[in-house]
Amino acid sequence: MSRRTRQTRITVINDGPRHATHTLLLAHGAGAGMGSEFMRTVATGLGDSGIRVTRFEFPYMTRTTETGVRRPPDHETVLRECWQEVIHAFPAETLVIGGKSLGGRIASLVADEMPVAGLVCLGYPFHPAGRPDRLRTAHLQTLRVPTLILQGERDRLGNKHEVATYALSDRIQVQWLTDGDHDLVPRKRSGRTRQHNWDQAVRMTAEFILHLPL
Repeated sequence: MSRRTRQTRITVINDGPRHATHTLLLAHGAGAGMGSEFMRTVATGLGDSGIRVTRFEFPYMTRTTETGVRRPPDHETVLRECWQEVIHAFPAETLVIGGKSLGGRIASLVADEMPVAGLVCLGYPFHPAGRPDRLRTAHLQTLRVPTLILQGERDRLGNKHEVATYALSDRIQVQWLTDGDHDLVPRKRSGRTRQHNWDQAVRMTAEFILHLPL
């Protein structure tokens, strides 16, 4: 399915009931598009929970998909404009926005400016890998939209010890996935599997979204 916005045509994948009371617009991370296994698992799981999920891709990822040539992410301004276009193109009764890593971070930058009921970040990149001094948290201190951040305990872009020291808005709740990395995947020795953590992430996300006021 595709929808013409004011600037471009956005191709999307929909999961869940068409007339759901809650809709999640879901953006991908920097390196894998909306068809990745993680994105499919989250979208179909939430769809089975009664939430309408609309996945979409940023312009650079669409070009990567079309040409087979990997490209770096668009400039942040382009990514923000894309998010705003998608929100305008897919209105919903109770609209939640969010995404994996980059997709969630950019959503968090526009959330307070847009008519959204909530925000979900799946593996938030609090800082670049290996650069804990370069925090991406300034706007998170004053965020007003109800927000769920699901983070792996050993995420190299913000682990449990690091995040505990950050000043975050009281509208943000951070939930931890046992031994998870940036993709929420645990090590074998933890006794958990990737599917355990991903299923838990879906349950936590569904509970958060479905408890938002209509």
